[in-house]
Amino acid sequence: MGRLLQERSELHDDFVSLVQMSTNPANGDVRMFLAKLIRKYRQSDSRLAEAIDEALRKSQCGATCTSVLRSNGTHNAVPDKPIPIDEDTRLSLIRVYSDSDNIEQPLLPLELLCQIEAIILEQENRDRLAAMGIGPTKSAIFVGPPGVGKTITARWMANKLGKPLWVLDLAAVMSSRLGKTGNNLRIALDYAKSSPAVLMLDEIDAIAKRRSDNSDVGELKRLVTVILQEVDLWPDTSLLLAATNHPDLIDPALWRRFGAVLHFGYPREAETKAAIQRFFAKDLEKYSKWIAPISTAMRKQSLSDVERVINIFRRNAALNRLTEQDFVMFLLNQGRECLTKQDRREFAIELAKTNMSLSQVQQLTGVSRDTLRKHIGVSVSKKNYRRSK
Repeated sequence: MGRLLQERSELHDDFVSLVQMSTNPANGDVRMFLAKLIRKYRQSDSRLAEAIDEALRKSQCGATCTSVLRSNGTHNAVPDKPIPIDEDTRLSLIRVYSDSDNIEQPLLPLELLCQIEAIILEQENRDRLAAMGIGPTKSAIFVGPPGVGKTITARWMANKLGKPLWVLDLAAVMSSRLGKTGNNLRIALDYAKSSPAVLMLDEIDAIAKRRSDNSDVGELKRLVTVILQEVDLWPDTSLLLAATNHPDLIDPALWRRFGAVLHFGYPREAETKAAIQRFFAKDLEKYSKWIAPISTAMRKQSLSDVERVINIFRRNAALNRLTEQDFVMFLLNQGRECLTKQDRREFAIELAKTNMSLSQVQQLTGVSRDTLRKHIGVSVSKKNYRRSK
């Protein structure tokens, strides 16, 4: 028994020495192999797996990445190994966002922003938590419709942590060859684990569907097992994020694996107004009167849609191709599927407050002047009434 314990101790020392030797930047392949060993031994010899993982974490910044000084004085790690590619298509399996400048804080509800900032704080204080025997949140899944800020939030989190954002490119990972998709997925995830980074699995529902879904082939069902294992074994030196527009398609077992589930929804009025002010940028003072009408017309749409509308307005206004009436019709057209009768009336009221005549507002929106006079301030009503005569 004593001999067996001695051999095991020596085995531990050998593996840890191997990890330390792999800090040479030329030994990226060794580090990839060691990441696989961690996964292999996690169940059969957890102490060995933890020793390898700990040594890798201590050596990661010096071994697998170089540092680029950012404008805010922190360092953004970028890999010095080639991004893995699909052998058939030669497409990169991972897209890299390495934002060198500060990214503005995403416009999100306060409660959601607090959840996100808590994850960042835990990652920044990983060593302090470890000293207390606690691990940080190392994975989270973003749930919500397109355009509500999931990707920009991931970029902001990576920027705050001083790490690059890597996004798994599903177009490159998915393959028609049996077994190739799973192999691509493992290669990409092993690569991502070998360097401190934020990895995002966008549209995870495409590769993590319910295993009870009989419409999918066995290959896709095996991918779910791969992802479940990877989320469980993800190192706390990196942050694993996932995003989905279709939470109902995701295998139930996956929800339990993620450390946090964050729900993104369409912006509220205050967030839409703040976004409009941000998107107008240096033109804000010139077009400030349009903030309320635009936020009313776009209140049920994503901030990416709001940004698109603002950019169209600014371009056309700069080239003198857009009258106020044209813009009003454009806004009504953008919101025609979302605006209720009450929304249209509120939009008309906001237009009247821009000093547009009541007759023009009525003509553009179909809301009568009597209704407008009833709902807007007396002074505004009288002034616009005189102008409409």
